[in-house]
Parts: sequence; structure tokens; C-alpha cells
Amino acid sequence: MRTTRIVEMLEVTEAAALAAGRWMGRGDKHAADKAAVEAMRSAFNHLDISGEIVIGEGERDKAPMLYIGEKVGAGGEEIDIAVDPLEGTNLTAYGQSNSLAVLAFGPKGTLLNAPDTYMYKVATGPLAAGTVHVDATPAENVAAVAKALGRPAGDIVVCILDRERHTDLIAEVREAGARIRLISDGDVFGAVATAIEGTGIHLYLGVGAAPEGVLAAAAMRCIGGEFMGRFRFRNDEERARAERMADCDIDGVLDMDCLVATDDAAFIATGVTDGELLRGVKYFGKGSRTHSVAMDASTGTVRFIETVYKTGAEPFWVRRD
Repeated sequence: MRTTRIVEMLEVTEAAALAAGRWMGRGDKHAADKAAVEAMRSAFNHLDISGEIVIGEGERDKAPMLYIGEKVGAGGEEIDIAVDPLEGTNLTAYGQSNSLAVLAFGPKGTLLNAPDTYMYKVATGPLAAGTVHVDATPAENVAAVAKALGRPAGDIVVCILDRERHTDLIAEVREAGARIRLISDGDVFGAVATAIEGTGIHLYLGVGAAPEGVLAAAAMRCIGGEFMGRFRFRNDEERARAERMADCDIDGVLDMDCLVATDDAAFIATGVTDGELLRGVKYFGKGSRTHSVAMDASTGTVRFIETVYKTGAEPFWVRRD
């Protein structure tokens, strides 16, 4: 039953990726996102689940579907669902790398209902898990990962979102001797990549959206890596929203037990554009091909899956131009 559920959820991210991929390089991020959202929402409707969106496209008055609190599915097992139908809308719109369709799920009441605010994040892979901390300095975290991996600091690559708010962070990481991989968008990828051998990324640092932090934490829970966060509110309204939504101490450290309070979580992502973690959607004369990763915390398995859809065999809820 567990494997069946993961395969069903895999088809949900595949549907979103197949729909969004049609907009790759066309310069319209809103159309790409809309296509992914509609395809993902339609796919959920065909599953025998009673799901609740705890991380989604925003609050109900700002999002027509996949909004926080929305119920999805045709009825059945009660689960929490976190989604980002198109992580990296700009990446898709301009044909850049590492755009993904992403979801995580777990038993009802286990995924943190994180508000739409900022979060300071730190993530690293299994070999350095337990050595980093969200309140440590960048130099301390770089040194900890270098020691855990048995490498000099100069061999450590830190992934950071390319934002003005990270000017000081970037300087401190460089001062610590580490190298930096700057990304324009997609910090779920940045965090998860630290736990996947071959990406060349060892540590993720910086401030990004809190909802994406829950998705990243779910992946790290599955793969044995480390993720830790701390809310960074920009105003009193965001703090008030967190007080209503979050069950954890909103002024404390948000560890994986707070963000994903279960060993029965799963994380699934399908590539939309090519990247270090996953290949993007490919369309050809007689069908299409997707590349995905499915992580299961209950078994500790990480599966990379390639799916080929023949023409006419794609999920019927995938919109076409």
C-alpha cells in the first residue's frame, strides 16, 4: 500500500511537470505556474485520499486552488500534503536549470503549517548531520561540515540564494575559505542537493521562504540529512499569522521534529528543466519522458525514476496548448 501511494503521488508531480514544461523558455512564469497548479490539483482529485494542503500556493483569498487548508482527493486515507507545483517559476520561464514540481506528504497532523514568511535555513547531508546549527556562524558551519567530510574548507561548496540580503553571508562564507554556488531561485533544490551525492553541494545557508523549508525538511527526514530553521518575520502581521498556524515555538529553533513530526513522511520531485538533481521534461514525436526522485522515510529508500508516456497515454488531466 505504501509503495502504491508513492507511485500515485509520483504521477501527481509528473502531471505538474508535464504541464509546466510546455512553458519552458517562453518567458511567462505565471502561465507556467498556472499550468502546474491546475494539473497537480486535477491529479489529486483522482486519488483515494482525504488530503489537506498545509503548504501550498498561499491563503485561500490569494490562491484559487492548492491553497492552505484546501481539501483534496476523492476520499480515503487522511494525510497532510505540502506542495510547490512549480519551484522556480522564473527558472522554467527562462529555460534555466533546476526547476521542479515538488510535494511531500505524511499522516494527518505531522507537517508544520508554516506561514508565508521568511526562514533562516541551514541544511547538510547525512555525513555531516548533527554538526551544523541555524544559530552558528557561517564559518562555524563551514568548519563543521569540512571536519565531518574530512576535507579542507576550500573543498566545501555552499549553496546560497543570490539575494541582496545575503551580501554579508556570502562575504563570511568566502572568508571562511569555502566556495559558493549562487542560485537565482529554487531553494528546495539547494537544501536537498546537499544530501545527494554528485551535485557537488555540501552545505546550504541563507534566508528563504518558510513553506519551502518544510518541503526541504521532509526530504532531509527521508534521506537522513540535517535541516534546521528559524522564522524571520518581516512585520507583525506575519508573526500573528504564525501564531495562528504553527504548533511549534515560533521564536525557537525549528528542527526536523517540529517541521516534519513523523518517520512516515515521503518527498517526491519531478524535474521540469534540466539540473544537477534531475533531468527536465523531454517531449518527442511519440510521447514524453520525465525524471523524478521519490524518498520514503519509513524505509530509508531514495528512488530515481524515469517515466515514458506514449502519445495519448499521458495523464488525461494534463493540459495541452
